[in-house]
Amino acid sequence: MHKVIIVTGGSRGIGAATAQLAAQRGYAVCVNYLNNAAAANAVTKLIRQNGGEAIAVAADVASEVDVSRMFDLVDNAFGTVTALVNNAGILERQMRVEDMDAGRLQRVLRTNVIGCFLCAREAVRRMSTRLGGAGGAIVNVSSGASRLGSPGEYVDYAASKGAIDTLTIGLAKEVASDGIRVNAVRPGFIYTDIHADGGEPHRVDRLKERVPMKRGGEAMEVAAAILWLLSEEASYSTGTFVDVTGGK
Repeated sequence: MHKVIIVTGGSRGIGAATAQLAAQRGYAVCVNYLNNAAAANAVTKLIRQNGGEAIAVAADVASEVDVSRMFDLVDNAFGTVTALVNNAGILERQMRVEDMDAGRLQRVLRTNVIGCFLCAREAVRRMSTRLGGAGGAIVNVSSGASRLGSPGEYVDYAASKGAIDTLTIGLAKEVASDGIRVNAVRPGFIYTDIHADGGEPHRVDRLKERVPMKRGGEAMEVAAAILWLLSEEASYSTGTFVDVTGGK
């Protein structure tokens, strides 16, 4: 079967590492991005230079129209998607709940929760054996924050990832008999650009001593867990979580 993967938020960090590793494992890769075309194109260029197939597709995962268009583009470019990595996610500046307004909450939940639901919906419609598909696998990128809560910094982000954990469990049970596996990874303190979005680029260095392994993680370490969950080696795993948190 021709392996086709969509990696949302694939232009940087964990998404970019996952896209590159997926290409090495034989997937045709759709690198989804929101605004940074240069970064997304750099990822696809590297994949093609190494003999892989890749396209970059601009789409806001929080937009139903954009998500449908992205999946249609992939259908036309590579054929039916066989793997989805719901990686796109945002956070805003570190803040206590008492200072958060509704606009911030809506932005975070729209991208992190609704975006995952919309992409999962389109993937299921194409993968489900009940609907004529050939099966497939979905990996949702949650966060160790869903267990820890991120007090004083990102309780809204943590709550959005708690929703992703519940989506993972419920959807896994819903589509298990349709030939689709749904799992999640929960990264911990990983060296990526997302910390700068929250106003603290060196956050991992500040917090790494709290981690039993006494270091931050690398994006490729998370990507390796994602690709394992997508692989046939994980063929009897669904509705489960791999914590990539250094023991925290």
